[in-house]
Amino acid sequence: MIRKFFKNINASEKLKAFTDKYNIPMEYLSANRKMVSKGVLIGLFIAFIPMPMQMLAVVAVIPFTRFNVPIAISICWLSNPFTMPAMYYMEYLTGSFILGMETTPVEMTLEWFGENIKNIFVPLYVGTAFYSVFGSLLGYFLVNHFWRSSIKKDKKSRKNSKN
Repeated sequence: MIRKFFKNINASEKLKAFTDKYNIPMEYLSANRKMVSKGVLIGLFIAFIPMPMQMLAVVAVIPFTRFNVPIAISICWLSNPFTMPAMYYMEYLTGSFILGMETTPVEMTLEWFGENIKNIFVPLYVGTAFYSVFGSLLGYFLVNHFWRSSIKKDKKSRKNSKN
């Protein structure tokens, strides 16, 4: 179903007019399995990193590889002001666990973070590395799996409808 949705968008005349008007290479909007799965991989990888302006980080990756840019940008919005505290706390706890460190009770105030950034910085970024790598790879392989399953299902349904 998602595959068909992307195919319809990709064939849109409005999209073609937009890309022609602003001289955007169509490959960055391509909706095939490889481009979408790479977009999910890059978007998830960047979404887990605690940093400002994550969308600019997605755009900074464009010269190095081809991927579906709108998908990557929308996936990096996974971390937003509502989800960031829980995500970063989870990353901090995971990093502390991996490093075998005791966790510091966290208070959600700027004053507390200013005083304790030295204590939480390393465990936070170890947890960030863990979730960025494994979360983005999981997303990549899930998109590939479901895309291929959708193709197999379509082939099977076409075969059954012909009989």
